[in-house]
Amino acid sequence: MQKQFKRYLVTCALPYANGPIHIGHLAGVYIPADIYVRHLRLKKRDVLFICGSDEHGVPITIRALQENKSPKEIVDYYHNLNKEAFEKFGISFDIYSRTTSPVHYQTASEFFLKLYEKGFLYEIETEQYFDPVLNQFLADRYIIGICKKCGYDSAYGDQCEKCGSSLTVNDLIEPRSVLTKSKLELRKTKHWFLALDKFQEKIYKWIIEEHSDWKINVYGQCKSWLDEGLKPRAVTRDLNWGVPVPLPNAEGKVLYVWFDAPIGYISATKELTSNWELYWKDPETKLVHFIGKDNIVFHCIIFPIMLMAEGSYILPDNVPANEFLNLEGNKISTSKNWAVWLNDYLNDFPNKQDVLRYVLTSIMPETKDNDFSWKDFQAKNNNELVATLGNFVNRTLSLIDRYFENKIPACSFLDDYDYSILHKIKLQKEKIDENIENFKFREALKEYMEIARIGNKYINEKEPWNTIKTDIEKTKTTLAVCAELCAALAILGKPFLPFTSDKLTQMLNLQEKLEFDDIGNIPFFKANHSLNKAKLLFEKINDEEIKFQIDKLYKYKEENNSEDKALIDITDFEKVDLRVATVLSAERVANTNKLLKVTLKVGNEQKIVVAGIGEYYSPDDIIGKQVCYVKNLKPKKIKGIQSEGMILACNANNKLVLIIPERNVNDGSIIK
Repeated sequence: MQKQFKRYLVTCALPYANGPIHIGHLAGVYIPADIYVRHLRLKKRDVLFICGSDEHGVPITIRALQENKSPKEIVDYYHNLNKEAFEKFGISFDIYSRTTSPVHYQTASEFFLKLYEKGFLYEIETEQYFDPVLNQFLADRYIIGICKKCGYDSAYGDQCEKCGSSLTVNDLIEPRSVLTKSKLELRKTKHWFLALDKFQEKIYKWIIEEHSDWKINVYGQCKSWLDEGLKPRAVTRDLNWGVPVPLPNAEGKVLYVWFDAPIGYISATKELTSNWELYWKDPETKLVHFIGKDNIVFHCIIFPIMLMAEGSYILPDNVPANEFLNLEGNKISTSKNWAVWLNDYLNDFPNKQDVLRYVLTSIMPETKDNDFSWKDFQAKNNNELVATLGNFVNRTLSLIDRYFENKIPACSFLDDYDYSILHKIKLQKEKIDENIENFKFREALKEYMEIARIGNKYINEKEPWNTIKTDIEKTKTTLAVCAELCAALAILGKPFLPFTSDKLTQMLNLQEKLEFDDIGNIPFFKANHSLNKAKLLFEKINDEEIKFQIDKLYKYKEENNSEDKALIDITDFEKVDLRVATVLSAERVANTNKLLKVTLKVGNEQKIVVAGIGEYYSPDDIIGKQVCYVKNLKPKKIKGIQSEGMILACNANNKLVLIIPERNVNDGSIIK
C-alpha cells in the first residue's frame, strides 16, 4: 500500500532558454506532469507545481555570439516565448521562474558553500581544450577531430557518427572548434569537483533497495551507472555567464549548469511561498520530478547526492521519466527544424489545445520511444474526440433540449442496466485514479474515454428517440443517466482535457464544486436542472490542414538539410521579378500570432502581402522599412486575404530575419 502524504511537490525539468518548446518536450515531461498535478488538485490535495527557464550554460553564450546579442537578450526572449506558450496550452504551473533571478543566485551560492564547508567539494587542476578565437574553453559538444578508430575527420568529442564508436575529446586527433574551425589548445584550469564517490554506497542502497518499484527504464539506467561506480564530477565551468563561484580567487568561474539548474526548483519554491521549507524538508511531502530520459542520471543520482550532502532536504519519492517522442518516423531535431513547435501549433490550430494534449497523451513514450504523425493526429481527432466523446455529449444534450426543454428530466424507475451504467462511473473513476497515481497516463486516458464508449453503447441500445413515442418515462431515465455520464466526463476530464472540461461544465451548468470522492456516489443533477446552450466540443480536421503541416515540415527539412539545392539556369532565375518595396502599413491577421497583413509601395503600385513574420516582428517594427519583394508570385488567399507576392526573409537559428537593402533606394528598384 502506498504511503499517504500530507502534501506534494511536483517539478518539471527546466526547459533550456535557447529555443522554443516542441511536442517532444510536451509528451515527455510537461503533459504527464500537468495531468498528475490537475488530478491531485481534483482530489483536493495540497500540491505545488514548479518550473522555470534554465538560463545558463555554454549553448546560451554560443547563441548570443551567433546572433550578436547578449546572453540576457537570448534568455529573455525564449523565457517569455515559452512561458506564454505554456500558459496558452494550459500547463498549470504554480510558478514559472528562471535561473537568472536574484533569489536563484543567492540560493545556488548558499547551496554550493554549504557543500564546500562540509568537505564535499574540492579543487582540482585539469587541462581542457581552449578556443583561442572565441577566447574560451569549449564543452565537448563543440569539439571535433579525426576519429582514431576509423579516420573520419569530423568526429565529435563524444561519438563518431561514421563508425559509431564512443569517444572522449582526448581520443580525437587534431581536435578543432566546431564554432570557429580553429585548432584548439590544451590549457590548465582549476575547477571544483563534487565527491560523488563518497555517496556510492548510500545512493546505491537508496535506489536499488528502496526504489526498485520505479519505472523500469529509470531503474535500469540508474543501476547501470551505479554498477560502473561513481567518480568525482566537476560542478564549475570557465565562463562569464552563470552563477559565479562564491569563493575567493574564482574569477571567471561559474556553477556548471547541471549543478545550477536543479537548485532552480528550490529557488522557485522560495519565490512562490514563505513556507517553502515545508515542501522541501518535511518528510510528509512527496517530491516527484517529471523529466525526459536524458535527465535521469542528474535527477536520480546526482541531484539526490547533492541533497544528501546538504543534509536537510527530502529526496524524490519518484522520478517517472519518459523516453523520447519521434516525429514522422525520425528523431526530433531542433537544429534541423524537424519538430512541431508549440507556438506554431497554437497559431495553426487555434482553440485546439486539447486535441494535441489528447493525441500526445495517447502516444506518450512512457517506457519506450514512440512516434507522432500528422495522419494519426487527424485520425485520433476525427475518430475518437469527434466521433466518440463529442458525439455522445452532443446526442445527449441535443435530445434533452428537444424533448425536455433543456432540463434534466426526473426519472421514476431505474432498471438493472441503468444501475449498472451509473455504477460504471465509479469503477472508471477508480481505474483512472489508480493509473494516474502510478504514472500510467496512457492507460488512464483509455479508461476516461471508456466512459464515452459506454455512453454511446447505452444510448444506442436504449433508443430514446424511439421510446419518446411509446414510453416517456423510459426516455427520461435514459437521458438522465446519459447526463450523469456527461457530468462524469466533464469532471474526470479536467486532468486530460482542461479546456474541453471547462466548456462541458459550463454547458451542463455544473455550478457546485463536487469532491472527487463524490463522483459515482451521489447524483450530479437534481430533476429539472437547467442546462445551458450546447456547443460542439470538437470539429473534424480536414486533409488540407494535415497536408499543410506535412508540407511545412518537409519544407523545413529541405531548407535545413541541403546546403546546396539543385543548380538552375540563369533563365530560371530571370523569371523571378525581385523588387525593393517600402512597407506603408502593417497589421496582425485576426486569430493568428504568426501572420501580418502588409501593404507595400512598389513603384507607383500598392500591393498586399500576408507574411508569416508576426512572431518576430510587430507591425510597428516594419512600417517604413524597405524590404525585398517577389512581385510576380501567383496570388494566393491566406486567411481570406488575397496575398500578392512574398517578402524575403532568411531562417537564422529558427528565427526569421528580413532581407533589407543596405541603404534606401527608389521603390520598385529591380533586384538583380
